[in-house]
Amino acid sequence: MGRVDFKQVIVVRRDLGMGTGKIAAQVAHAAVMAAERTKDRKPEWFEEWFAYGQAKVVVKVSSMDELIEVRKRAESLHLVVVQVQDSGLTQIPPGTSTCIGIGPAPTDLVDRVTSDLKLL
Repeated sequence: MGRVDFKQVIVVRRDLGMGTGKIAAQVAHAAVMAAERTKDRKPEWFEEWFAYGQAKVVVKVSSMDELIEVRKRAESLHLVVVQVQDSGLTQIPPGTSTCIGIGPAPTDLVDRVTSDLKLL
């Protein structure tokens, strides 16, 4: 039996007018937070993902409503999801949800949630 592919997907809101550096920082927060939570809750998923290169994909949505919908779909499949809320020190108000991190998890499960989203 071959290995199951694993990946992590970060979903970024594009309606906030964040600059490139700000987006990069928010994506990094989501990636680390989601990986740590997965390591705690689904250690076997984390270990497989980590051992084979930590695949990550960054996609976009255009609103908070879309972000919530993606989160709900991911949670309905029992995927690990984290939501990043900005501290408000630079470009956006404190507490603004900027992105979510999903997984790492089996690629086929993650794709059921995010395959229709466009790359950032």
